[in-house]
Amino acid sequence: MNTSASASPPFVPQMRLYQQWLAEHRQLTFDDYQDLWRWSVTHIEDFWQSAWDYLELQSPTPHSCVLERNTMPGARWFVGAQVNYAQQVLRHVDAAHAAGMAAIISSNERGERRELSWPELKRQVAALALHLQAQGVVPGDRVAAYLPNIPETMVAFLAVTSLGGIWSVCAPDMGSNAVLDRFKQISPKVLIAIDGVTYGGKDLERHAVVSELRAALPSVEHLVIYRNLGGVAVPDNSSDWGQIMQRDDAATQAFEPLWMPFNHPLWIVYSSGTTGLPKPLVHDHGGTMLNGMAHKNLHYDVSCSYAPNSWGEKFLWYSSTGWVMWNAQLSGLLSGTTCVIYDGNPGGSKERPDWGVLWRYAAQEGVTFFGGGAAYFANCMKAGIDLSAIDGLHTVRALGTTGSPLSAEVQQWGTTQFQQVYAKAGVNKPDIWWCNISGGTDAGAYVGGLRDLPMVAGEMQCRLLGVSVEAWNEQGQPVIDEVGELVVTQPLPCMPPFFWGDTENQRYLGSYFDTYPPGQGRQPGGGNLSADAGAVWRHGDWLKITPEGRAIIYGRSDATINRHGLRMGTSELYSAVEALPEVLDSMVVDLEYLGKESYMPLFVVLREGVTLDDALRQRLSGAIRTALSPRFVPYEMFQVAEIPRTLSGKKQELPIKKLMLGQPLEKVLNKDAMANPGCLDWYVAMAQRHLS
Repeated sequence: MNTSASASPPFVPQMRLYQQWLAEHRQLTFDDYQDLWRWSVTHIEDFWQSAWDYLELQSPTPHSCVLERNTMPGARWFVGAQVNYAQQVLRHVDAAHAAGMAAIISSNERGERRELSWPELKRQVAALALHLQAQGVVPGDRVAAYLPNIPETMVAFLAVTSLGGIWSVCAPDMGSNAVLDRFKQISPKVLIAIDGVTYGGKDLERHAVVSELRAALPSVEHLVIYRNLGGVAVPDNSSDWGQIMQRDDAATQAFEPLWMPFNHPLWIVYSSGTTGLPKPLVHDHGGTMLNGMAHKNLHYDVSCSYAPNSWGEKFLWYSSTGWVMWNAQLSGLLSGTTCVIYDGNPGGSKERPDWGVLWRYAAQEGVTFFGGGAAYFANCMKAGIDLSAIDGLHTVRALGTTGSPLSAEVQQWGTTQFQQVYAKAGVNKPDIWWCNISGGTDAGAYVGGLRDLPMVAGEMQCRLLGVSVEAWNEQGQPVIDEVGELVVTQPLPCMPPFFWGDTENQRYLGSYFDTYPPGQGRQPGGGNLSADAGAVWRHGDWLKITPEGRAIIYGRSDATINRHGLRMGTSELYSAVEALPEVLDSMVVDLEYLGKESYMPLFVVLREGVTLDDALRQRLSGAIRTALSPRFVPYEMFQVAEIPRTLSGKKQELPIKKLMLGQPLEKVLNKDAMANPGCLDWYVAMAQRHLS
């Protein structure tokens, strides 16, 4: 956002502008990026204060300290400051509108292009906020949304958060069971839902699901319906979105978001472990804003659309609302960026596959930053898309990817494609910049990109500023050039302060802090952590840090299913599968691994006399589609005699996963600790077949 350092040439990478600012305002200079990163994680209060100042965050009251206590969990940031996510977005209205930049540009499978101006965004946010306020929504109330990737979802989020309400969203492609597993935990006062969506060339009604959700959520006092398909009237005791949006009066013009404490809850997102219900993670206003803006501006190099040093920024990161990258796309508005969104299937339809949909849309709108899941780019490569045949793509100067490891082959494919795009358009640009990032719903990104650093296909360029991420071996020691557990040894402003409803913090501690309790490990730059420093965050990914400071993610180190960025606990899948009377037991493993094709098999133990035939496979797939989402349907299903279990009865998901990734049996499990070691021969043979 800070543009005081902008100069000729007309575009300067944001990280350079920030370093110029540090030299001018803090008298700090650094030899290279690694030197800057080390300062940011050994002087974390100085770094995050500099980020606050550089990004020009606002508060009507001063903060008494940057970090009240350096500990995990329990760190409190910017005590005394007041912020509001919606206020930070809407502060751009006048400047962005005067520069002729839109707030949101959208399209869908029906070819309906819409452009939402900044003043219209503010008016719609105010209209819905005043409606919700009239329904009794006050700070701390939860508002749940069942909405797709459309402008109305962003409007709804900003309206809720402007009042201090707590937002939570699920995508309409999720089954009602999966949605209720999430929303029941947070007892929402209001539900905002859609009547149906168009996906893969088909209109999919959602009236029955919405009715089921409302009936199963007794806390809901009010329902707002957005009539996307428009075929059915709004139910009684509900409000029609279109009617709410007709309001344009003195109250909407005068509306201002409420100032909230820095740590006031902003949204509840869900990240699943291997047991129990999805984890309802609470993120707060201040940490989400500060962390998101710092990394979006400095590392993604996405700036204000109207700033002198910008490209007239148009930021597209294709996502479902069920994936945290929807939140990341939305955060572009924090910096006055034009968000370009698409609602629909990026691969066309089953009958007419078309992986050029998003690329043509990006060319049409002059997108500058184009992001998506790693699997999306892999599918484009496999489909043989010729990007140089799409006129207008030369405006794209960065490709972002996350969700699963991006193979070197796919990255090289994209680089070659854009060399041809630029050559055909007659523009003199360096190779397309791949901004590869990795993190999670849990606490944002940890490793990612930086325009000025060398690119190595299949790797992320650096550890992000302020993020003290390391790879630890089994002894809890940091390692370089070896695969280890991804840990974070210093608190981050964006770490969730708690899980909703987790009154004793047992799930929270067990999810991230039990593996490395207080006193284990080292501070970044040397020195042991003391017990006062608290625990160390274990994220659940395998990571390698190269000697040059680059990072490689090798997939999940736990048994969570990660389907192209959307994580789901295995227990949710088991609930759906084992509800079928034929199924006695089941186990699933998700083989997500750098440079290899993602593969997820399901193993089932069936009742005596039952065979896993095509009909039963269809029923199993249907149960998973209905309860969870089509993306969690396994690639293959196997009928087995037994599921390997520990003496205490726990399914051996992670050892079997490691076995199928090529690790030797004796290194992945102890037969003496198993209840049924005799079943392992089948899994060993199956793993060998898979690897051959």
